[in-house]
Amino acid sequence: MSETTTVTTWYLEQYSRDDLVEAPAPENAPLEVLRAEETGPEFARFLYTAVGGPWTWTDRLPWSHRQWQEWLDREGVETWVAYVAGTPAGYVQLEPRGDGRVEVAYFGLLPRFIGRGLGRHLLGVGLARAWDLADRHPGLPPTATVTVNTCSLDGPAALRTYRAAGFRIATTETAEKPVVAVPGPWPGAHA
Repeated sequence: MSETTTVTTWYLEQYSRDDLVEAPAPENAPLEVLRAEETGPEFARFLYTAVGGPWTWTDRLPWSHRQWQEWLDREGVETWVAYVAGTPAGYVQLEPRGDGRVEVAYFGLLPRFIGRGLGRHLLGVGLARAWDLADRHPGLPPTATVTVNTCSLDGPAALRTYRAAGFRIATTETAEKPVVAVPGPWPGAHA
């Protein structure tokens, strides 16, 4: 029998652009947040594994190049990347879900950039872009709700960061999940 752990998942929502609480960029970092308009599977997978490795993001690891490309090609999927002194530091990925709902599919920082005050600003930029997504994609309905979920396996500041940005907890679930090896760009990277 495989080992399991109890995981709590919080599903959070914003119901209005007025719910968003943005944070200023930290003054001590040359930070720039840009939309990656030519995101390919290689860059998307790099961000996913580099940011999510310490938190055991594994759901997309089996995806083929084609699956990544098909997901990235969906109308309204956007990737916003934070750069510090020209180096990718983290990202926010937006996914429209229909009926005016936009999900923050992924958000986070690469390990070396955690704790520098970058996350709240990056999240605020991403959420502002979620609220005006239809302005850039006229085929989409106006955003009515922005959603995100986080769990007890994510970074210790994740839930607090989402709540500080104006999200409210809609539902909470607790479940037993199998313990998986922490993925990374090489064996033992996050050990």
